[in-house]
Amino acid sequence: MFETLDATLLARFQFAFTVSFHIVFPAFSIGLASYLAVLEGLWLWTKDEVYFSLFNFWKTIFALAFGMGVVSGIVMSYQFGTNWSVFSDKAGPVIGPLMGYEVLTAFFLEAGFLGVMLFGLNRVGPKLHFFATLMVAVGTLISATWILAANSWMQTPAGFSVNEAGQFVPVDWWAVIFNPSFPYRLVHMVLAAFLTTALVVGAVGAYHLLRGDAPKRARKMFSMAMWMAAIVAPIQIFAGDMHGLNTLEHQPAKVMAMEGHYQSHPDGAPLILFGVPNSAEQRVDYAIEIPKLSSLILKHDLNAPLAGLDTVPRELQPPVGIVFWSFRVMVAIGFAMLGLGLWSLWCRWRGTLGENRWLHRAAVLMGPAGFVAVLAGWVTTEVGRQPYTVYGHMLTADSVAPIAAPAVATSLIAFIVVYFLVFGAGTFYILRLMGRLPRDPTPDLAEGPLRSAGITPAAAIATKPGSSHHGV
Repeated sequence: MFETLDATLLARFQFAFTVSFHIVFPAFSIGLASYLAVLEGLWLWTKDEVYFSLFNFWKTIFALAFGMGVVSGIVMSYQFGTNWSVFSDKAGPVIGPLMGYEVLTAFFLEAGFLGVMLFGLNRVGPKLHFFATLMVAVGTLISATWILAANSWMQTPAGFSVNEAGQFVPVDWWAVIFNPSFPYRLVHMVLAAFLTTALVVGAVGAYHLLRGDAPKRARKMFSMAMWMAAIVAPIQIFAGDMHGLNTLEHQPAKVMAMEGHYQSHPDGAPLILFGVPNSAEQRVDYAIEIPKLSSLILKHDLNAPLAGLDTVPRELQPPVGIVFWSFRVMVAIGFAMLGLGLWSLWCRWRGTLGENRWLHRAAVLMGPAGFVAVLAGWVTTEVGRQPYTVYGHMLTADSVAPIAAPAVATSLIAFIVVYFLVFGAGTFYILRLMGRLPRDPTPDLAEGPLRSAGITPAAAIATKPGSSHHGV
């Protein structure tokens, strides 16, 4: 029953499905590893046990997210040899070493120190344990660097030649790694990971503040998360704007799809806020737009001309509808993060950060928003690159393995069932752990018993006439 389906489309959907499951775990673990390093550093510096308690709380959650990220990543790598074997053959001389470097540097570093971070505090001491936590955090950042170098090369390929077999062969590794879009993409992704983690931590803290349990711990993590949102959200918006300008220079068709510019605008292009892209008629129906604002944003000139998709052959245009809406979802969530951060600053200034229940409700609601923004950003990036796998050099239709549609469809169904069962159960368990924040410590009875005013019965009995201390 799958024979009428397109094998290339199914292979693309399978990779999109697996990468969507995978990306949420590294996006969380990258930020959470750095947060753990900050918590342990603050504990060593201040000797405040609240930081140590929060470190132990989030350490378990990090271990689960890290494990699920590793498993889902391994599945993705296998697809290069099954559904995308032609791409692996042609681009393998460039992509293969970059993926190998990620394993040799980042993964080995993370795996080597993860056990020490999770179980070694009483064996190696606080200082060496803190070093292990730092190495795990550094490892996650190095991993992101190599993966984004590989992906950025596919977006803006550089430093290569094509040999007689039609393979992409590196001639300048510095140009391959530090290709034109790599710095912008790396900064944008790492900041997105930090914001994603901050929103999750803030949501957990707000949830427990609303419940009224562990107010000291909940207030501490909520305050730290809101500082991150307030500081990083505006930086992320600026970094995203710089990334957009870089994309306009190197992948103009992607920006045309993001903006919904089917037609060229020689005297200034409008910013289309909302509308319904109509690729058949090459227009945006029911468009709500602001005249010339797109030219101001992209060219810093109201009257600057902007080319449209009418300059790109139909067969080389990306799917405008998907890119148009995923980009708006990402931007909308970005400004919602900024609004939450500014709201928290206002409450902090008024001294109501830990008491404003509407802010806490908003933070809980925004908890999963970072994951949605990351997914929307990846959809914008990857779908906007179509119809290419290696932009401008290798079409997606020429990259797929010679495999029949029924085989791809069968494995896709298996992936969907297994992923929802396994990762669904893991995510459910993580959510349960988040709902079990340890309560604030009670006074230590070792320092002495709690006494109430008055004379104890034992003392009164001992003073009665005729009383005896001898046993009966």
